[in-house]
Amino acid sequence: MIRAMRFAVLGSGSGGNAAVVDTGKTRVLVDAGLSARQILRRLEMMGISPASLDGILLTHEHGDHVRGLRVLMKSLAVPIYATPMTREVVREQVGAASWKIFESGAGFSLDGLTIESFAVPHDAVEPVGFVFRSEERSFGLVSDSGHVTSRVTDALRGVEALFVEANYDDGLLEADTRRPWSTKQRIASRHGHLSNAQAAALVAELAPDGLRRVVLGHLSRDCNTAEVALAAVRGAVPEVACASQDEPCGWHEGPAAPCDLAFGTDELFG
Repeated sequence: MIRAMRFAVLGSGSGGNAAVVDTGKTRVLVDAGLSARQILRRLEMMGISPASLDGILLTHEHGDHVRGLRVLMKSLAVPIYATPMTREVVREQVGAASWKIFESGAGFSLDGLTIESFAVPHDAVEPVGFVFRSEERSFGLVSDSGHVTSRVTDALRGVEALFVEANYDDGLLEADTRRPWSTKQRIASRHGHLSNAQAAALVAELAPDGLRRVVLGHLSRDCNTAEVALAAVRGAVPEVACASQDEPCGWHEGPAAPCDLAFGTDELFG
């Protein structure tokens, strides 16, 4: 079996976000919002040596996406890839580091892994999503995004696998008594987060162009559940799963993870 590309979510939610994309030759960490200790522990759980990472990609500067970066960089000698404005905000938190700057909308390559960036609407300085391509395989990643623009849809069209946030259910957000109205407005705004319905609409739009597997992430603990999110998307593509905040989700040896994402195999892409 030849592995072309695989993806694992180390954790996803308001408590911290981090993921790994691996081609067998190239491995990159996407965001570092968990604590450094948790990132290292969960990499080990997935059978990944931190020393094997080739870089860290940042989607944006919010704490749940960069929280572990400063401590992590004390033990990792890898470059950090970020847009200019994201770097400006984050670099004071990180200290000494090697930065690789790319413009939003630009692409670059890492030893056979092609990475394309695209702008997303979120209340951050310069947030981006990514499309990863390797050996004719493709995977899209959209983390925090207030709504789906035509630019986002066009960037993702044709990907075979997708990680996308499904932060809240409209009814559960409206009924939530823990959040003030201003916070609810921010979450549901055009620069906040994607709802289950918005994620489902994006999946339905991309499905005719070859999308086969979807992983939903960044689920709110109070305003969403895995069951509700899956119900909104299930049926549009052959494989749908939810990532977890509390444990890695993806490929590994041993018992099945919350979602089994060894999706770079011939069986899943074949």
